[in-house]
Amino acid sequence: MYVVAGVIRDARGRILLAQRPPGKHLAGLWEYPGGKLEAGETPEQALARELHEELGIHTTAMRRLIRIPWHYPDKDIVLDVFDVLAYNGEPSSCEGQQLQWHALGELSGADMPPADRPVLAALKLPHEYAISPEPTNPAEFLTALDRVLARGVRLVQLRGKTISRELLRELVPVVLDRCRAANARLLLNGDIALAQEFELDGVHLTSAQLMQHSSRPLPTEQWLAASCHDEAELQHAMAIGVDFVTLSPVSLASSHPHAPVMGWEGFAALCAQAALPVYALGGLRSADADTARVHGAQGIAGISTFWS
Repeated sequence: MYVVAGVIRDARGRILLAQRPPGKHLAGLWEYPGGKLEAGETPEQALARELHEELGIHTTAMRRLIRIPWHYPDKDIVLDVFDVLAYNGEPSSCEGQQLQWHALGELSGADMPPADRPVLAALKLPHEYAISPEPTNPAEFLTALDRVLARGVRLVQLRGKTISRELLRELVPVVLDRCRAANARLLLNGDIALAQEFELDGVHLTSAQLMQHSSRPLPTEQWLAASCHDEAELQHAMAIGVDFVTLSPVSLASSHPHAPVMGWEGFAALCAQAALPVYALGGLRSADADTARVHGAQGIAGISTFWS
């Protein structure tokens, strides 16, 4: 079953949810408005029709946010979610359903259908994910970090694989302060204990670390990300409750010049299996952001993309 849904905002930036009516699958839960794709329709046409029928609005601009394949015990669905960028009219209940407006920070996946929950992550995550080079020269690194934050990056991964843990411990609170001042989230590569000690926003697992965990190693209040390179790693990330992943290498990267690349077609094929946000990684530039999103990505990630 192919289902389309729209993220609709009011002038205050609040998001509209509709309650599933009695007698329907997952009755009583709150979801993004939408409905089923009908024969001969594109997803965009289906969503425009559904939002007019359900809410009385006319959509004038939309952009795909995330496409989620989901297995329920009684059915398989694809949930194709769009950001409704502009619409005419005031949303109202045309079919008797209950409607509520919520600030993004108030939304909880607990009272949503399971397939709708990854949409929250996609709404909260930016389109750029800056992965740091090794901070072997802390002073130069911090200067570069300031430049990255000044250009608007709001999600940073700190790597410290080649420096001592003592130096990393000294560096983490300094980097955290700068990220906090810029309203950016900071994830630490691999070191769960250190991330929890300093109350960072989360951890990014290497693919090797990912495959060693049989359950989610962090509380849901912190972001858990992971590096994936193939279908097995991607499926395992979803199985243990990872919030988002990087998928690489899309193209030849200077950091891994001899790694086999998947290209955009290979990336899109894997991304279509992902029920979570995916960042494209590997040999990409900022100019590739739109291409990445067309192929199903949340956005782009990289080292030289942002730090060179």
